[in-house]
Amino acid sequence: MNAQNLTTPRPGGPSASAEPSANVTPALLVCGVVAGPLWIVVAGIQALTRDGFDLRRHAVSLLSNGDLGWIQITSFVVTGLLVVACAVGMRRALHRGRGGTWGPLLVGAYGVGLVVAGALVADPAFGFPPGTPQGAPDVVSWHGLLHFIAAGVGFFSLIAATFVLARRFAGLGQRGWAAYSVTTGVIFFAAFAGIASGSGSVGVNVAFAVAVVLAWAWVSVMAARLLPG
Repeated sequence: MNAQNLTTPRPGGPSASAEPSANVTPALLVCGVVAGPLWIVVAGIQALTRDGFDLRRHAVSLLSNGDLGWIQITSFVVTGLLVVACAVGMRRALHRGRGGTWGPLLVGAYGVGLVVAGALVADPAFGFPPGTPQGAPDVVSWHGLLHFIAAGVGFFSLIAATFVLARRFAGLGQRGWAAYSVTTGVIFFAAFAGIASGSGSVGVNVAFAVAVVLAWAWVSVMAARLLPG
């Protein structure tokens, strides 16, 4: 069952002029459906084709560096804006009931974090782009620091959103959806904690990449679930 009820014109009810306004919500939610696959495909293609990049050693944020860095920067900004639009659609769809305020707000904060993280490029590190010294940078730039902070705020916002919506699902008796949301949040939190520790191990880097894909899948699945029909 969808968590929203869109009003359609009825004889003697609201005029058909209200229909364009009602159609705004599905359009906004589609932004969320598209955002996840778009980010994953763009990052995946670059991971496979950018010279010197290796997901076992490098975070996707490092793709914002180099001559082709504009691709990942654009991906961050565009998908972030799509997530913000999706959050507005979620607010319209879930304006009544538990989680209808904080869930969309937290998803929107994740989108804003992506936009800011795209605008503020991470420092080159661990040999990427080619020619960069191995290991973490000796000095972190102001934009590198703010990139990490923006990403962290966005990630924690999304993690919180999974628990807020899990609580909503649990209240509706939808235990499967609640478990899915909690599991996504726990995995993402654990993976982000690992990458934030700076260990740089292959296992941590791969786990974080997988967790990011799972988190994006959750965003898109939640948006699709709220679509009418």
